[in-house]
Amino acid sequence: MPTATVSGPEIASPFTSRPRVESRDPAAAPPAPPRSPVLAIALGALSVLLLVIIFALWSRVGSRDDTISQIKNRSDQLQVDTIQLQSQVAEDKVARGVLQKHMDDAQAASISDKADSDKANAASVELQRTLDKTRIIATDFQSQMENAKVASIKLADLRGRFEASEAMVAQLEKAKAKD
Repeated sequence: MPTATVSGPEIASPFTSRPRVESRDPAAAPPAPPRSPVLAIALGALSVLLLVIIFALWSRVGSRDDTISQIKNRSDQLQVDTIQLQSQVAEDKVARGVLQKHMDDAQAASISDKADSDKANAASVELQRTLDKTRIIATDFQSQMENAKVASIKLADLRGRFEASEAMVAQLEKAKAKD
């Protein structure tokens, strides 16, 4: 593309190259490269794309931060629940110890009661033996009493006969003495 020389300050169109000002100094700066609108559009599109990527990543980071805070809250809640469960387990261990002591006491009392029951059963067996012996003795005594009663009745009968015979002997002697 040919460049035009301008002697004064003129505005160049965006599609034309920048007007070149002749320099009074021949060793001056090199000429500026021509501006291209494609480069500006590409950089603008790249900037928009980078902004969209930044917003997308920012929202992902925000959602990730929310997820992290939710996980942290869950973790804190689980730690609190764990502490509560540990304290409940400790309380249950204490209660289990108390119940174990009560169970041991009850078992000891049961063993003692069983021993007392065994003693009472042994005493009951001994008492039953004594009662059986007493019944036998009472039965023997009752038999003896009945025998004594019979003997007493026989004795009374014999006495009655004896007295009757004495009375008869006395009458006989009186009758002999009268005779």
